[in-house]
Amino acid sequence: MPLPLAILPSILSADLARLQEEVDSVTPFVDGIQVDVMDGHFVKNLTFGAPVLRCLRAALPVDVHLMVTNPAERVAEFLQAGATHITFHAEAVAGTAERKALIAAIRKGSITAGIAINPDTPLSAIEDVVNDVDLVLVMSVHPGFSNQAFIPGVLEKVKALRSRFPNLTIQMDGGIDAATARLSREAGANSLVSASYLFSAKDRKAAAASLRA
Repeated sequence: MPLPLAILPSILSADLARLQEEVDSVTPFVDGIQVDVMDGHFVKNLTFGAPVLRCLRAALPVDVHLMVTNPAERVAEFLQAGATHITFHAEAVAGTAERKALIAAIRKGSITAGIAINPDTPLSAIEDVVNDVDLVLVMSVHPGFSNQAFIPGVLEKVKALRSRFPNLTIQMDGGIDAATARLSREAGANSLVSASYLFSAKDRKAAAASLRA
C-alpha cells in the first residue's frame, strides 16, 4: 500500500515582508511547512535562523532543513523554536558516531530526524545511519538557492532507496513542479518540498493539488 504523500512549501520563496500571510495562504492545501536554514558556509546563501521560526505561527508541522556546517550546535535552538522535524546533511557530519549522536539529540526533543544527501552524494554515504532516521532527503538540485532546474539523475537513488526501505519517508527537494512531482512519486518519493512553484502561483490551491494529481 502506498505511503501517504506529504506536500511541504518551502518559505525560501515566500514574500518575507508578508511571511505570516504567505504561510497562511498555503496552509489549507499542504501538509507541513519547510524552513530552509542556510549559513553562508555549507552553502553560499544565508537565510533564516531560529528567531524567524519562533515568530512564525504555523498551524502545521514545521520541517527544518539544516544546510549548515555545524548542525549539532544548532539543533537545540530549533527544538526550542518549535521544529517538529529536523534534517541535517550527510556532507556536514561525516562520522558515524557524530551522526548517531546528532540523531539522538534531535529525538530527545520528541521530534523526528532526517539525513539529506546532495545530488552528487551516493547512497553509500548514509549506509551507516539509514536505519536510524525517519526520513532521507534526496536533493534534486544543488542546495543553496531556489528556482533551480530539477536533476533527473537523482531519481535512481530514490528508486534504490524505496526498493530497500518500503516504509521509509523519502523526501525530494528542488525543482519540484507538477511534472517533476509525478516523476518523483513514481520513483518512490512520498514527501515533496516545493518553493517557487507554490509561492509564485496565482492559485496556490490548484498548484498544491497539481503536485498530488
